[in-house]
Parts: sequence; C-alpha cells; structure tokens
Amino acid sequence: MGEVDPAFVQSLEHQPKLDIIEADGIPLIDLSPLINSSDNDSSLASLVSKVGDACKNWGFFQVINHGVPLKYREKIELAERKFFALSKEEKKKVSRGEANPLGYYDTEHTKNVRDWKEVFDFTVMNPTIVPASHVPEDKELREWVNRWPQYPPELREACEEYAAEMEKLAYKLLELIALSLGLPRTRLNGFFKEHTSFIRLNHYPVCPVPQLVLGVGRHKDAGALTILAQDDVGGLEVKRKTDGEWVFVKPTPNAYIINVGDIIQVWSNDKYESVEHRVMVNSKKERFSIPFFLNPAHFTWVEPLEELTNKENPKYKAYNWGKFFVTRKLSNFKKLDVENIQIYHFRI
Repeated sequence: MGEVDPAFVQSLEHQPKLDIIEADGIPLIDLSPLINSSDNDSSLASLVSKVGDACKNWGFFQVINHGVPLKYREKIELAERKFFALSKEEKKKVSRGEANPLGYYDTEHTKNVRDWKEVFDFTVMNPTIVPASHVPEDKELREWVNRWPQYPPELREACEEYAAEMEKLAYKLLELIALSLGLPRTRLNGFFKEHTSFIRLNHYPVCPVPQLVLGVGRHKDAGALTILAQDDVGGLEVKRKTDGEWVFVKPTPNAYIINVGDIIQVWSNDKYESVEHRVMVNSKKERFSIPFFLNPAHFTWVEPLEELTNKENPKYKAYNWGKFFVTRKLSNFKKLDVENIQIYHFRI
C-alpha cells in the first residue's frame, strides 16, 4: 500500500477532516451491577436506564467492568499483530473468496470505495450455516468453515477463546437492551441459537495521505450489535445524531465500544437507531482493532417486534437475515453497479 491507488480516494464530501472533534459525550457505562444483582435491584434498573439512554441518544457507548478477563484480549491482540506482520504471500495462503468469505482479505470496499486496511475474518460457530446465494428463490444452504494459518500457531486458540468471551458479553448486552425496551430480559436471545456472528481482525497500515482515504468508509452495521476492542491509537469516528458532525472516540484502556446495529433498529421500530461510523487512518502509526458482530441465525425474519408496535405502525416489512447477510458479503468483494442492500429498502 505504498503508493495511493485512486480506488482508495474518497469523494471530496467524504474526505476526513484532520482537526478532529473528540466525542466526550459517548457514554461510559460500568457493567459491574450485572455481576451481583437481581432483576429487582435498583443498581440494575439504573444500568438499564443508562443503556437505554445511550442507545437512544448516541447508538454507541463504551463499557468497563464488563467481565472479560484482560488475558484473552492481550492474547488475541498479540497473535493478530504476529499474523499481519507476515509476508503478503504467507497471509494470502488463507485468502477468503466468494464461496467461503472467511480468512484474509485486503481489497474490501465500503460504499464502492476501497478501504485502507487488511482483515482476517472468522465465525464464532464453526461451521456457520448460511444461504448459498443472495437469490431469494434459491433455498440451498452452504457451510462457512474457518480457515486458520500455520503461523502464528497460537492464533486459532486465541481467537476461539476470545470468541467465547465475546459471546458471553454479547448476551449480557442483549439482555440489557431488551430490558431497556421494556421487554422480558431474554426476549431477544432465541434469535441467536444458530447465530451467524463473526469476528474480524483489522490492521490499518500507516497511510501517507490520511486526509484523502479512510480505513473504513462511512457505514452502519447490518447485524444486531457490535463489540469493538480498539488499540490506543484510535481512529473510530461516530456521526453525532444531534448535529451530524463526525466525532472521534478516544480509546479507553480495556473498555469495549458497543454499537447498535440495523437489526436492533428494526426490532425496536426505530426507537433505537443504528448510527453511521467510519475509521480514520494515521500517517505515523499503524492501528489494530477487533470487532465482534453479533448476528442471528440465517433463517431469522427480521421485523419490528410485535410488543413494540401497535399493529398499525410497524415501520419495516420483514426481511430474511441470511439473504441480507450474503448480499452484503458479496458487495465486499465487488464494486457493485448498484447501491448495496440497506434496511431502508424494507421501510414501509
């Protein structure tokens, strides 16, 4: 990535400003009441209220005292750095492709502009079952199977241990979000019995022209929620709902950044909104991050929850998650002639 290919260059209106605005307002939420509280506990009620306010006002929040032992994060971060330090030739031995989009990739597009990054993807359930194609009439299913490199040998174990911890944290967060919407605590859990969740290892190399390109272009996350571990370099920017400004999320040591995805926006019938975000790159330092994307089973039909709508006002018609997901995956490989699938295509 030494020379800048025009494929990376953002159109003028989407080029990042280097004089960043820091997002002081993104809530920092202490999850320790979860460890020693009951459903009736006032500290839990306060926590639920904070999560609800954060989902409503920001679509993003950070969590501390989340119960994930630091050793698992340190182990995966170290293995990630070792993997991305390998030669391009070595990394490409586990390249992903259209048939099995797991493994290494360095030519991803967001909004049809190439991202300044390289990634390694793996699913939490191995294998993960998804539709074989995005074509609605095609009922065939396919297995996605994780691809692990020979080196570093500890990468697989580090990834699998970390995935188990992320799954536990995701259910805690899902239950808090359900409670904040006035739903029973485990109302949303059933959608994830055969989930299609995946984890991405991101590496953003040093970039000579950070004012022209983005590590990831502006986008919303298609799944239910995302749990992000970022290093101390930082680069995540969130579009503030109050004024549309891009604000920088300053790294907090050992915190996780949580954002509501499109599925929760639809389930909540727009009470909570999936917010646009993007990643800036750096002319002096490389950056690493690890997002966990919580996604339901492929056969899930996503629509506003009956409890949160009166029958007259659902804002979305139902869509099949598996078909939506594989359509979005396809767009990562190809510069499409049309806009990628979005939830507003299902708006009533």
